[in-house]
Amino acid sequence: MKVLIARLNHETNTFSPVPTPLESFGPNGPTFDEAAYRENKGMRTAMSAFIDLAEAAGATLVTPVSASANPSGTVDAHAYDVLTQRIVDAAAGCDAILLDLHGAMVAHNSSDGEGDLLLRLRAAAPGVPIGVALDLHANVTAAMVGNADVIVGFKTYPHVDMYETGAHAGRLLFDMLEGRRRPFMRWQSLPLMSHTLRSASFAGAMRRAIEAAREAEASESLAVSIFAGFSLSDIEAPCVSVVVVDGQSAERAQATAERIAAQMWEEREGFVYQSEPLAQSLARAKDAASGATGPVLLLDHGDNCMSGGTCDTMDVLCEAVSQGLSDIAVGPLCDPEAVALLVAAGEGATVTLPLGNKMPLASIGKSKTPVPMTGQVVRISDGTYIVTGPTYTGQQFNMGRTVLFKTDVASIVVTERTQEPWDVGVFACVGIDPSRHRFLLLKSRMYCRPVFEPMAAALVECDSVGVTSSDYSLFPFTKVRRPVFPLDRDASR
Repeated sequence: MKVLIARLNHETNTFSPVPTPLESFGPNGPTFDEAAYRENKGMRTAMSAFIDLAEAAGATLVTPVSASANPSGTVDAHAYDVLTQRIVDAAAGCDAILLDLHGAMVAHNSSDGEGDLLLRLRAAAPGVPIGVALDLHANVTAAMVGNADVIVGFKTYPHVDMYETGAHAGRLLFDMLEGRRRPFMRWQSLPLMSHTLRSASFAGAMRRAIEAAREAEASESLAVSIFAGFSLSDIEAPCVSVVVVDGQSAERAQATAERIAAQMWEEREGFVYQSEPLAQSLARAKDAASGATGPVLLLDHGDNCMSGGTCDTMDVLCEAVSQGLSDIAVGPLCDPEAVALLVAAGEGATVTLPLGNKMPLASIGKSKTPVPMTGQVVRISDGTYIVTGPTYTGQQFNMGRTVLFKTDVASIVVTERTQEPWDVGVFACVGIDPSRHRFLLLKSRMYCRPVFEPMAAALVECDSVGVTSSDYSLFPFTKVRRPVFPLDRDASR
């Protein structure tokens, strides 16, 4: 038995100015064939689980590509063509296909990146079973559901069940191959654009929806996946959906999907996040730091790396300084131009330079001015660190050349590449112990929390003006099918 296993992950923010060329799909670009296998074997990705299951079954593995890019702007057509063609070409002669996809990819030549890929695969390998693991923030489409036999999505956000999701999807596909079960899959989509900060699996309406999914899996269904969608993508339906895989009938799968979708629609207000003015957020943070024994986390979700943020907006830091906050550890702040100047000056030098606010925000009609800052170059690093967990455990990340730039009030980690603070390593690589600072300003929405929240005295969400803001009024949606909630408060199913 020959099994095709591949990974292609990108969450596309169509409003983001951060480019997504081929080389962005990995620390050193995408990996192919044997290198793709080595990149995932022993890790905690869905592809890793596929590899383990296929090897346990004695299968011959074909691993044409492993490619994962940070969320950013629309994927270059060349990158999309190269990566998808690798997968399609490898399908010939395979008995099964297992794909680790995101589900919210938009390319310049495809508004439904995963759906178009699956459509081509189905045509290239008719009758070959296809199993897919998707991110919880997938924008599921009819083309995805219609051209796969099994779809299973993450049930956690922050995503700490990537491997388990791959194992779940893989087991169902192998059961199908071996004749133990025939999967019936159905899908229900809602005219509901959820805010990412209301898709956390541990709270509110999303938690209750996932609990309903788990209950259905325990009593009747093979797999039930809740997808929050990724709303910062100007496509037809960047919306919430439910996918059910049933072992008995399509009718029962449809009934389960409809029941859970109805529950989510009843709780639709619970998927909407209301931001407070930035000045109020920082005032709350200042109060929270009084007498605190650990840092106060300032999460700049308006410029969140893992939603396509530029990671260079200065709104939160400037407001913090204006309110008298000090002893702030900041990072990672992406400013390659500043890094070049700081590296040229060398460790120990005092430098005045324009920092941040350099990436254009034309898609949301905003412009910013770099902020003049004076400080000392304390440490220069290659920006490499290894994640200790729980997301991407054991994987090495590289932020490009990285500098610790220390001003009177802030210790700023300045990098050449955008980077989610997956781990304390983003600070440790330049000698910072984040737990020893009064405030910790992170360009993050959720993924930092398992690592940084345990050391924190408090957490304050800060909505700056950026391309990952929770303020939908900033975004000129032109392609989204209307009416849709909450853009249209009177939307109905």
